This record gives sequence, structure tokens and C-alpha cells, in this order.
Amino acid sequence: MAVSSLSLNFASKPFTYNLGVRGWISPAECAAVSITKCSKIAALDEETQCAVSGNCKRRALILGMGALTLNPLRPNLLLAEEIPAKYDIFVDKVDGYSYYYPSDWRDFDFLGHDSAFKDRSLQLQNVRLSFIPTNKTDVRDLGPMDEVVFHLINDVYSAPNQVADLLDMQEKNIDGRNYWTFEYVLTSPNFSRAAFATIAIGNGRYYTLIVGANQRRWRRYRNMLKVVADSFKVMEI
Repeated sequence: MAVSSLSLNFASKPFTYNLGVRGWISPAECAAVSITKCSKIAALDEETQCAVSGNCKRRALILGMGALTLNPLRPNLLLAEEIPAKYDIFVDKVDGYSYYYPSDWRDFDFLGHDSAFKDRSLQLQNVRLSFIPTNKTDVRDLGPMDEVVFHLINDVYSAPNQVADLLDMQEKNIDGRNYWTFEYVLTSPNFSRAAFATIAIGNGRYYTLIVGANQRRWRRYRNMLKVVADSFKVMEI
């Protein structure tokens, strides 16, 4: 497995950057990525809405090895590397992706997402994955990485009452496919949430994986959640 990476680190001096909506994402794509942001119907971010309302629906699709929380057989043949201790793997053979998640997390329904897992006691500590159709073939087709990332965290991922700070962004190439992973914080009047997002394009789909936690717990759980963000891979279907 060939892996190369490029990292631009802003952790020493977080900043906020507001970028207007670019033409590279259509209204339909925008709605699919973030119903909350694009429709302007709520001031809270998706995590808070889910935790408060409990009305989160996703298409539950577990095929083949699927979610292996209760399965002692580890599908090591599906990925080139070993699954780390204290993690399980979710594999969706139909939609073409996989990622690790902490073994003690459980799956749950998250509005507009294909799969999601969360900490059993901490609602805002979760990972979720969504995808939308696209005619792009690579994340670089979206535009310069810094502009795309700034647009996403300010205009798609954040709610109107949130301030977005970018901490770090990285590009890596695995088996010829480019992945962008970036770390950011969304600050609301009452709380802040930190997260990693990894995006990639393949199979005619634009995939987005987001894993995060309350910022007060970020220092403690950051490295654990980075494993999840880095584990996301797209499979040919």
C-alpha cells in the first residue's frame, strides 16, 4: 500500500476565515452535505439537534462483515494493516467505504448520514459518514485545499451562530487516491466542539467522515479520534 502525505499545521495559531460560497458545489450537493446549514432552518449544529431531538434517521446498511462490535472475527483481509487494539471496523461493501471506530461505541441513526457510531454516554462524541453524488474524480478537482476547507468549516459545517477555527489540514495519498483530513473547532455561545473531517472522492461519490467531541474533552480524546479520521478508506465498487 503506497501512502504519501502533506501537512499544513495551524495549531499554534488558530484563526477564522470566512469564504463565500464557491461555484463548485451545487445546491443539491450542499443540501445533501448539510441540511442544517444550507436550508438555514436551525441555529444549532447537527450534533446538538440530534442529541436534543433524538429524531435522527439514517439508512442502516450492514452487509458482509458489516459492523463488528459483537463479532470476534476480525476482517484483517479487508485492509492491508491490522486493526488497532480497542477498535472495530465498519465496512460497507455496497457503498464502498470502511473506517475504524472505538470498540465500546454503538451505532445510531444520524439524520442524513449513511452510518454513525457514538460513545455510549457522551452524545457529542461520535463519528458519522455521508456521501453525495458527484462528477468529480478527485478531491483536488474541488479546488485548492485551503479554500475548500475554509469554505466547508465556515459555510457548510458550522451553524449561523458558530465561529469556525481551523487548526490543521493534511493531504495523503493511499493507493493513488487523495484524502484531505482537517482539524477544526466550532464555537457556539454555550459550548464548543472540536472535530476531524476526512473527505475523499471515488465511485462517483463525494464522501465525508466527521469524528469529534466536546472541546473540553478534546485534549484527552484527540489522538483516539485521529485514528478514526485516518482510517477512512474508499473501496472500488
